[in-house]
Amino acid sequence: MDTLVLHTLDAAQKAGADYADVRLIEEQYEFIQTKDLMVSGFSKGTSRGAGIRVLKNGGWGFASTQKITKPELEKAAKRAVQLAAASASCMRKPVALAPEPVYDAVWASPHLVDPFSVSTEDKLDVLLTCARTMLGVKGVTLAQGRLSFVKEKKTFASTAGTRLQQTFVRSGCCIEAFATNAEERQRRSYPKHVGQFELAGWEMVKGWDLPGNAQRIAEEAVALLTAPQCPSETKDLILGASQLGLQIHESCGHPSELDRALGQEINFAGASFLTPEKLQTLKYGSPIVNLVADATAKGALGSFGFDDEGVAAQRVYLVKDGMFNGYLSSRDTAHLIGLERSGGAMRAQSWSHVPIIRMTNISIVPGSAGTLEDLISDTDDAVLMETNQSWSIDQMRYNFQFSTEIAWEIKKGKRGRMFKNPSYSGITPEFWNSCDAICGADEYVEWGEPNCGKGQPCQTMWTGHGASPARFRNVQIGIAHSK
Repeated sequence: MDTLVLHTLDAAQKAGADYADVRLIEEQYEFIQTKDLMVSGFSKGTSRGAGIRVLKNGGWGFASTQKITKPELEKAAKRAVQLAAASASCMRKPVALAPEPVYDAVWASPHLVDPFSVSTEDKLDVLLTCARTMLGVKGVTLAQGRLSFVKEKKTFASTAGTRLQQTFVRSGCCIEAFATNAEERQRRSYPKHVGQFELAGWEMVKGWDLPGNAQRIAEEAVALLTAPQCPSETKDLILGASQLGLQIHESCGHPSELDRALGQEINFAGASFLTPEKLQTLKYGSPIVNLVADATAKGALGSFGFDDEGVAAQRVYLVKDGMFNGYLSSRDTAHLIGLERSGGAMRAQSWSHVPIIRMTNISIVPGSAGTLEDLISDTDDAVLMETNQSWSIDQMRYNFQFSTEIAWEIKKGKRGRMFKNPSYSGITPEFWNSCDAICGADEYVEWGEPNCGKGQPCQTMWTGHGASPARFRNVQIGIAHSK
C-alpha cells in the first residue's frame, strides 16, 4: 500500500473527518484515429492524481489533487473536511453508510497481450488495411477507424481498514464505412456504432477481425443508398444484440440508478419512472425478461473487483421473471429503501471526480430461442434492426425512440429486403412486456459502452451490456401516423 495514501488518511482524520477514503489513480492511455488512408488523430499520455472523500458530522466532502506530495495531499484532505462540515450544516438528515466488510485485496482485469507492448505501426496497419478495403468498394466516400487503449492502476484505502489495489486494461476498436450519393449519406459501423470496448488486451482487437468485416460493411453502406425506406407500421421487431444492449442501457440501466429513483440526481436526462413504491410490484417485462447488474462478468467493460467506495463486485437482479426487483445502489442510499448492503455501484470517472452511482454491466439473461437464425425461422412477419444510429428518451426514461443503421424484412421465417433509415419507438414497460423470445448463450455478447454520461458536472463512465438478439411483438416501426 502506497505510504502517501495512508498519510492522506491520517491527515483527514487529524483534520476531523469521521470517515475518509482515498483513491490514488495512475492512468496510461493511447487513442488512434484514421480517416481514409491518413492518421487523423493520435493521443498518448499519462495521468496521476488522488481523490479524497470524507464524512464530517454526516456531510460529504471531496477534494482532489494531481500533486502527489505529502504537503499537497494534506491540503486536499483538510479542504475535503472543510467542505464536509459545510455540507453537513445544510443536511436535513446526516448521511449513514451501509456496512461493508473490510478487505485487503489485489485484483486485475484479464488480458493476454498488453496493448501498450504493441507498436503503433502494427496498430495503424490494422486500420489502414481496413480503409483500403472499404475505399475499394465503389460508392464508399469515407472510411474511418479508431483504436483505444487505457491501463489504469487504482489504489484505494479507507479509515475503516480496507486496502485495495486494482489494475484495469481496457481496449476498444471500430471501423466505419460511409457511402454518399446526390440525395443522402449512409453509414455502416463495426463491431457497433461507437465500436466495441472490453476489459481485455490487444487480443480483443484481433478477435473482432476488423479487416475480415471491412468489405461487408462497405458493401452494406453502398446498398443502403438504394434500399427502400423502412415502412411505418405496427409489427413485430427483432433487435440485434448490440442494439438491444443500448436499449437496456437507456430504458433499464439509467432508471434503476437509485439516486435518480429517489430524486437526488436529475441532471443530464436524470430522474426515473422506477420510483421505490414500484419495487417488487411493477411488471416491468414479460416473464422471460431477467435483467442483472453484474460487475463480476469476466472481460465485460463494467466489471471490477471493488467499486470506488470499497464495496465488492456483485450480481444484482434488477428485473427477475419480468418483475422490477432491484436498484443500482451505494452505501449512503441502500438504507433509504431498506437494503442491508450497497449493491456496489459507486464509481468515478477519474481521480478528480467524486464517485456517484453508475451502471456496471446491465445485461439480459439469455433465453431459449436458440440462434438468431433460429429466431428468424420462427418469425412470420417482422423487421430485424441492427447497429444503433441515434436515440431519444425522456427524462423519466419512459418514452423512447431509436433509429438503427440497417434493417431487414423478415417474411415467413426468412431474411428478405434490406431497409434504410429504420426506427422504432415505445413506452418502456409496454415494450419489455412485449418480449416473447430471447436467443441463447451462443449469441450472447458483452457489449461495452465507453462514454455513458451522467451528473453535473458531467462524468463519463465505462459500462457493459450483455445481450442476445430478442423479439418484441407489435412495436411501432418508423413514424407513428395519427388516425
